[in-house]
Amino acid sequence: MSVDARLPTKRKRISALAGFEPRHIVSPGDVITEDTGYMRGHGTYVDGDKLIASVAGIVDRVNKLICVRPFKTRYNGEVGDVVVGRITEVGQRRWKVETFSRLDSVLLLSSVNLPGGELRRRSAEDELKMRHFLAEGDLISAEVQSVYSDGSLSLHTRSLKYGKLKEGTLIQVPPSLVKRCKTHFLHLPCGATVILGNNGYVWISPLDNEEATLTDGQTDRLINDDAPQNRF
Repeated sequence: MSVDARLPTKRKRISALAGFEPRHIVSPGDVITEDTGYMRGHGTYVDGDKLIASVAGIVDRVNKLICVRPFKTRYNGEVGDVVVGRITEVGQRRWKVETFSRLDSVLLLSSVNLPGGELRRRSAEDELKMRHFLAEGDLISAEVQSVYSDGSLSLHTRSLKYGKLKEGTLIQVPPSLVKRCKTHFLHLPCGATVILGNNGYVWISPLDNEEATLTDGQTDRLINDDAPQNRF
């Protein structure tokens, strides 16, 4: 009987075998690199010849630029993101929406679907009735339409899947935990609907039946067929 015995050797790093570098998690004070050829980015500072992390997060390298993407930070929106927000102010032809970003987001009157599904120009009468449609404290789901130069977001709710939220629970998680994917509207087998907002706001509500899935606009259209003066 033969026995195969080998002397212990230093293990090679997976990165050296696979040809790529794994995601590097750091905490404040950790040394990222001592190579002076790298440039300092967000979440880092220089101490002598060392590049040190100033926040806890994941190291991102873009060519010679090194930055640390923190685990807990305000939401940085991108066009196409699905967000859940709360109306904080009704202004002139616009609503201000709190979306856990550095600045309040903006929802223009021209960027919403009016009750009744009407596609027309917004009038002065529509502006006077804005608070009947969305008031302070209301929760909405929306999509990021554009990003202004100061970093604030412009939202829209033109699709029927967006709009005012009712009968549910709002849960807040760090935005870094919500990954961008194809769909952020989930229907769970347990009978719940979940909206995963890219801004870290998660909305959980009971799964409506086919009749209850009518939007506010569709419901108003069915009820107010004989009362057009009540429409926007």
